[in-house]
Amino acid sequence: MAIGPRLDIRQSQTLALTPQLMQSIKLLQLSHTELSQFVEEEMLRNPLLEREDGRDDASGGDEETAPRADDRAVDVSSRGEHLDSAVSVAAEMDTDAANLYPEQVGQDSLSQSLAWPEGKHTSGSQEGADFEQFAAGSKTLNDHLIEQISLILKHPGDMLIASALIENLNEMGYVDAPLDQIADQLGTELGHVEAVLEAIQGCDPLGIFARDLSECLAIQLREQDRLDPMMQALLDNLDLLAAHKITELQKLIGADAEDLGDMIDDIRRLDPRPGRAFEGGNVQAIVPDVYIRQGNNKEWLIELNQDVLPKVLINRTYLASVSANAKKGEDKTYLSECLQTANWLTKSLDQRAQTILKVTKEIARQQDGFLHHGVSHLRPMTLKMVAEEVEMHESTISRVTSNKYVSTPRGLFELKYFFTSAIHSASGDADHSAESVKYRIKQLIDAEDPKKILSDDKIAAILNKEQSMNVARRTVAKYREAMGIASSVMRRRQKRELVR
Repeated sequence: MAIGPRLDIRQSQTLALTPQLMQSIKLLQLSHTELSQFVEEEMLRNPLLEREDGRDDASGGDEETAPRADDRAVDVSSRGEHLDSAVSVAAEMDTDAANLYPEQVGQDSLSQSLAWPEGKHTSGSQEGADFEQFAAGSKTLNDHLIEQISLILKHPGDMLIASALIENLNEMGYVDAPLDQIADQLGTELGHVEAVLEAIQGCDPLGIFARDLSECLAIQLREQDRLDPMMQALLDNLDLLAAHKITELQKLIGADAEDLGDMIDDIRRLDPRPGRAFEGGNVQAIVPDVYIRQGNNKEWLIELNQDVLPKVLINRTYLASVSANAKKGEDKTYLSECLQTANWLTKSLDQRAQTILKVTKEIARQQDGFLHHGVSHLRPMTLKMVAEEVEMHESTISRVTSNKYVSTPRGLFELKYFFTSAIHSASGDADHSAESVKYRIKQLIDAEDPKKILSDDKIAAILNKEQSMNVARRTVAKYREAMGIASSVMRRRQKRELVR
């Protein structure tokens, strides 16, 4: 048979991921905050998109009858225009403004406290006030320290060193960088940096600018006049205190049991992380994407949180108006692309919401025992188990449950919390979830007798005998460490001190 090039016609089927399909898949794994930001960006790019404001556009009602938000803003602002100032009222009554409005001394007028920012409210503008301008910003640790250091240090060189030390503070308030490195960067002597550091170590919060835990505690104890040689010796041997080697520590620092107990009590009242009061800024509360509630017939009701779902519509009126005036071919092409993108976004958002609702319903069905009785009844569940029931791919379930939170009668959980590995039952009954095993381990440790501390082997034996959980010792140790629980040796030392 001769070998040579030839042309063949073949027919085959392949799965092609279009850019819009890839974008739809990406939308599934976005949190509601990320999704809202994505929608805002799309609205800036696409003039056909607008937010749904709650009006029933399909009813064909007169839009003029509905009061607009900016009209209400103008109404509120107009009231402020008719409020006379405290000074003018006092002048008419031939008295001092402080006698009429003692609580407003220092304010020029009541109307000024309600006036809109300059440029936001004019006679020809109906734009409401931006109240974010009045929101108080959270004070950072750097700002708090700079205010104090400016009163302590006067020389510009010292201020420069102090600024460098502030920049090298970690989230706990400790100086991360070596002092000799800071001295080299600033071109000064190490002694100069140490002198500045010593001068500012009394700043609030106490313990700030320490280089380690021992120094942080020493700064706070020095301010309380409790840093004697015995206490300093204790701070130099904090590793023994952490290991609960009390007898060895007593001999090393020359303290009896009563003195050592008093010193430990003093240390417990200190703050080992002085910088934490300023960490994180404003706390952002977790908002659930889905609610699970129990209905009157004992069935679980699944409801999406409408407050976090972006609601966008296609402005058909604007589309018709612009299309009628579009003469050029590129204008028509642009409008066609905008309409196609807008249709895709609205459908994708609806499909995302329905998928989250469908997956959550199946999770609630499979975890009915947890919703009724708590963690001890949490069933082992995998992505595959849910995917088979809802007829979706495992990767889709993984994306849907990422960064999504559900509010249940048992608390607020991430959807991924319900997916746990299985621990086989020794009695042949239903398997146990890893979370329920962890919960039972913690219960046993919390209830253990201080004189009879349970080892990992003993815990495994109890779980096997009483709970029919086929758990090995190394599994108990792994779960115990994951929960931050000390070993039996450490717990014995800790509880021995508590008994004393």
